[in-house]
This record gives sequence, C-alpha cells and structure tokens, in this order.
Amino acid sequence: MDVRTETQLPHSTPEAQGVPSSAILDFVAAVEDQIDALHGFVLVRHGHIVAQGAWTPHGVDSQRTMFSLSKSFTSSGVGLAVAEGKLSVDDPVLGFFPDEAPEQVSENLAKMRVRDLLTMTSGHDADTLPAIHRESNTNWARTILAQPVDHEPGTHFVYNSGASYLLSAIVQRVTGETLLDYLRPRLLEPLGITDATWETCPRGINTGGWGLSIRLSEVARFGQMYLQGGEWRGQQVLPRAWVAEATARQVSNDNRSETDWRQGYGYQFWRARHGAYRGDGAFGQYCLVMPEQDAVLAIISGVSNMQAVLDLVWEHLLPAMGGAALPEDGETNARLRGRLDALALPGPAGEPASAVAERISGTKYHVRAEQPTDQPARRLGLAGRQVETITLVAGPEEYRLTVADNLGVHEVVAATDEWRLGESSLLRGSDEPVAARAAWTDEGTCAIKVVLLRAPFIFTLTLGFEDDQVTLRAAGNVSFDAAEPVAVVGHRD
Repeated sequence: MDVRTETQLPHSTPEAQGVPSSAILDFVAAVEDQIDALHGFVLVRHGHIVAQGAWTPHGVDSQRTMFSLSKSFTSSGVGLAVAEGKLSVDDPVLGFFPDEAPEQVSENLAKMRVRDLLTMTSGHDADTLPAIHRESNTNWARTILAQPVDHEPGTHFVYNSGASYLLSAIVQRVTGETLLDYLRPRLLEPLGITDATWETCPRGINTGGWGLSIRLSEVARFGQMYLQGGEWRGQQVLPRAWVAEATARQVSNDNRSETDWRQGYGYQFWRARHGAYRGDGAFGQYCLVMPEQDAVLAIISGVSNMQAVLDLVWEHLLPAMGGAALPEDGETNARLRGRLDALALPGPAGEPASAVAERISGTKYHVRAEQPTDQPARRLGLAGRQVETITLVAGPEEYRLTVADNLGVHEVVAATDEWRLGESSLLRGSDEPVAARAAWTDEGTCAIKVVLLRAPFIFTLTLGFEDDQVTLRAAGNVSFDAAEPVAVVGHRD
C-alpha cells in the first residue's frame, strides 16, 4: 500500500467531532467575501479531518512551497539531533563553523548559542538574509557570521531567516547529511511525506528558513503529530519534551494582545492567541495548532494580510468547537460538502470573445529595442531579459500568449471557460506548473490570469490592443517587493 495512504488521517462529519457544519460554512463564506485569496485548507478535530477543500486550480494534495513554514521543520531536525546526542541547544554557534568565523570575533558573536538561533535572538539588529542576497560570496555561513551582532544574544528578538539557515548548516555538520535527508526516515516518512523537496544554497545546504515544498494534507499531519506530543501512529517521532519546549513561549516579542505576531516565540514556532501556536510562511501558509480545542488547521493561500486570515479563524471556527459531539445535521453537512467540492478561484471578469480578437489573432508585435523592457521583465521575475515580440492567438475557446525575449520563447495557454493546466517559463524564467484563464474585459483588452500551482503567486497579464500596437501589463497578487505594475509596448510592423 502507498505509504501516504497508510498515514492518512481518518475523516468524520464535523458534528461527530463537536463542530457544527454551519460554522465551517460561515468560515468559507467569510473567506471568500473578505480574503483574496485562500487556496486550500484542512481542518482536523480530535484527530479526524472534518473539512477540507481547495480552490481550483489548487489541490489539497498538490505540491506547494511553504516559505517560512519550513522553519518549523528545521526546528524538528534540530530536536532530533539533540535527542541523538549530536548537539546541545547551549552549544556555541562558532564551534560548528571554525573556518567561517570572521578574523575579529566580537564578544556577542562568541556568546551566540544554538538556542539563540532557534528563538530568533541571535543578537543581530536585522534579518541577515539580505546580506546573503547582497554579497556574491557563496559561503552563506561566512556571510551571516560576518554581520554585526549588535545585541547580546538571547536578549533581542528579530525575525532572522539567516539564523534558520545556520541551524540547517549545523544539522548537516553534525550528521553528515542534508537536513532534508536527515529528516526523511526520522520524521517525513513516518508522516507519509515521501517526495518533499528543499532548496539548497550554492554549497548544497538546505536553506532551512524557507524552500521546503510539501502538500497541504502533509502540513495537517505534521501539525497533528505536534498536537499529539510528537507521537504518530504509536511511534514517538519527536521527543515529547522537545515538542513542549519548541512550541512554548521561549522569548517575548512585544506581547500586544491584538495581533498573533506579538504573542512570543518558541523554537522556530510562533505563539498565537487563544493558547495556540503555529508555523507559518509568507503570503499565508499556516500550520495552526490549537491544543485547547484539540484541533489543527492547515492553510495555503496568497494573501498580503496574514492576520486577517487568523482573525476569521478566531471569529468563526474557534468558538464553534464544543466539548461534546453534536447531533448530526445531514442537510447542512450536505451543503458544506457541496460548497467545498465547488471551491474555485475566479477567472478574470469579462466576456469569452471580442470583435477585436479576429483582427489581432496571430499578429506578431515587435518591441522596439530602445524601449527599457527590463522593467516589465523584472516584474515578471525575468530580470535581465529583453522582450522582443508579443503574439496572442485568440481562438474561441483557447488563447495562446507567446512572448519572445533575448533568451527564448515563452508561452501561456489559457481557456475561457475553465482553468487550463500546463507549464510555462514566462513568469519566473523556467518551466513550472501553471493554470490560466482568459477573458475580454472590454472590446480591446484581453486579460489572462495565470496561477502558479506550486506557489501563492497569481499574475494578471492584460493586453490592450489599439490601432497597430499592443500594451502588455503584468500585475501580481502578492510580492516581496513594492514595484509598481509596468508595461511594455509592441508595434505591428
């Protein structure tokens, strides 16, 4: 039997686990009304999946990059290495990097311990990740350790993905394996996670603070294992003491009650309101564990306001979780199942056809060499490329956008009545799974919405046709930068 099947959580009606189906319906309705946009969720209560769904074209069992949710898996690897006696949380960090230490070691750097990396209190005044991107040195550990340590370690919280990278590098140093390979037999395979991937630095070390790709359903199992004190299917996967320590409030980070990002921090886990804790990643990737409710909520999304998602959880789901089973409500439960089965991201609003389509279909528009096309290229994640031609083949049911640049030809194929699955190198420079839909927002403007299936990103490409030219604009739903949407103009020769 497939190991993923053997490790699946059992399913149950919400009412059997003390949750009214109506509360989950209210949560979904609020999400669709107020959040742009959730991509999928799995709700677990008393060890049973009581509701799950994904907004087409996303899927509960589709591979997804988890950004900083990766940190909680890194913490787990450190915990396993501690349990095996390979290191201690009180070991000095420099002891693992004798060849990467700067010539002049400051007093604060010398005091830095593994514990300080785990709790984001390494003493740095800012995240060290930008230094990695800024400098060309391929030795990331050396770059991080060369940054000023302005505060005494253990006294100042600052979110620092470079610290998480050092934890990954430490695990590799003491085990002789990458963090991912070390975790496979010890944590991932017992949970049925068989094909995880993890980005690496130029020296082959898993990035630690980001870059792990797994499935939403697997995130739910990871959270359930933590909820059970590290136990899974009768096996103690993680030491119970480590689970308690890692998810406890180890350090303060302001403690303002109105936000879930100011409730303290553990070992690469955030504390949250209502006695909960979580791992989370950029743009709304969550593994939310609620011990008082004996519940886990795993979410993938593409949002700029992550607090807003948790606010809806606290408003609709948390108060609905009672202590006893409820009478079955077949009618409401059937409505819930129907709603979950029909979840879908909206395509661009508009019409499937336009009178302009026949005139422009297949026309190759040339971008003049003097135009600074590097700006839209950067916006599309194609830094350094120069757009040369733009062509849209506009059929009645299928639209094919072709963009040629100095490095090659890139295509996106979209349908007008459904999400068309495929691959494209247009958006980030290499082939990746996408889904696309097209519509005419007015007679001369075609919009193509492109969903990156392994990431939270959704790009809307608009092509405005006027006389003998086309203007291609690109805008994304979420981004790590604040760049404004830009345009590139092509002309019919």
